[in-house]
Amino acid sequence: MNINTRQNYSYLFSSMNMFGGNSNSGGFSGMSGLLGDYASLKNGSYGRLMKAYYTADKTDSTSKSKKNNHSNVIDELTRANSNLTKKAVTKDDVKKLNKVENAADALKTSADALITTGSKSVFREKDITTKDEKGVESTARGYDTNAIYDAVNKFVTNYNSVITTAKEADNANVNSRSTSMMNNTAANEKSLNKIGISINKDGTLALDKDAFMKSDMGSVKSLFNGNGSYGYRVSAQASMIDYAADREASRTNTYTVDGTYNAAFSRGNIYNSYF
Repeated sequence: MNINTRQNYSYLFSSMNMFGGNSNSGGFSGMSGLLGDYASLKNGSYGRLMKAYYTADKTDSTSKSKKNNHSNVIDELTRANSNLTKKAVTKDDVKKLNKVENAADALKTSADALITTGSKSVFREKDITTKDEKGVESTARGYDTNAIYDAVNKFVTNYNSVITTAKEADNANVNSRSTSMMNNTAANEKSLNKIGISINKDGTLALDKDAFMKSDMGSVKSLFNGNGSYGYRVSAQASMIDYAADREASRTNTYTVDGTYNAAFSRGNIYNSYF
């Protein structure tokens, strides 16, 4: 049986470019590669290679999974926190947050009245006329203690209002800001006690008028007046609480995670009808 070059088995596949052959070579070079692959499949070497590859890949993935276990936990916590942040704000929440805003605005106003320096400062010394036990009047330069007390009393009242409304709102961002303010107050507790201001268990303040009126007004001024004072920091923190409450309340103007317009925003109902 004679077989010439144009009649060998490679000739049967010479037209199939997928094997890499061409008309000049009769497809044999491509067929030789195919036959080599066929041989590796037949004797099992290809199967062993694939098994080794995927076993190594699985081992590497398992190793990476173990190494990244801590990161995965952090990612899960981050996603959980993100889901809490995306929780829809209700109409009741908005009302409570608005109360926080109003209280924070009032606190900032009262704090600013105390930190103001210069001719408009409540701590500006003036001529003070007093009477002794016999009714004899005398005039001397000094602080207007009554005016200072009124200013501090407003500060305490508004401070307590912020603490109370923030707790009622029960919002993570607002609570974080109010807690920061309370921590600042706690750091100044000794100085506050010296002028008749104490911190209650719930974080609010109590002002003892008699103790305050007998205290050194110079110490009161150091605590509340000017940049860097306790009063100055509370003013700044009141602004941050106001901002946090406003930002949380404004979430009513956004879509919820369900793709509907937030129910707390009354005009959103017109959009919800399309979903």
